[in-house]
Amino acid sequence: MATALVDLYGDGEDFERFDRIILAESYRPSESEEFMCAMHRAYFLRKLKAWKEAIIEESRQTMAQLQVDSLREPDLADRASSETDWSIELRTRDRQRKLIAKIDCAIRRLYEGEYGYCEVTGEPISLARLEARPIATMTLEAQERHERIERVSRDD
Repeated sequence: MATALVDLYGDGEDFERFDRIILAESYRPSESEEFMCAMHRAYFLRKLKAWKEAIIEESRQTMAQLQVDSLREPDLADRASSETDWSIELRTRDRQRKLIAKIDCAIRRLYEGEYGYCEVTGEPISLARLEARPIATMTLEAQERHERIERVSRDD
């Protein structure tokens, strides 16, 4: 029975499974390599998975801290300050929950062979941009154009 990955990439011997490549810790994608070769994809898969794990671990720590710390400060000002701090922390965790969904989408795009290419123009997204923002879906130019249009329509 064929798996989804075999369906996508075929089962030929020339196919190199990027998710099984072990990279050196010091490896960084370079412009001299073929764009989104197996090494690039393995690197970004490792980077995305590590980012997701870090977010999940922070969330676990927040939840554990919430269970340990109860808001029982006797002083109203202290209690209000603690509630504000926790409110900010929970909003941060909510943003990170949404970020996990974007990371999952980026990982899906890696397996589908779409990662690293602009969803608007189809052009390759620069390695520097992907390094800085691994969940990027547009080239810098397309993103700027999108934000300009968004700003103009918001001003109306």
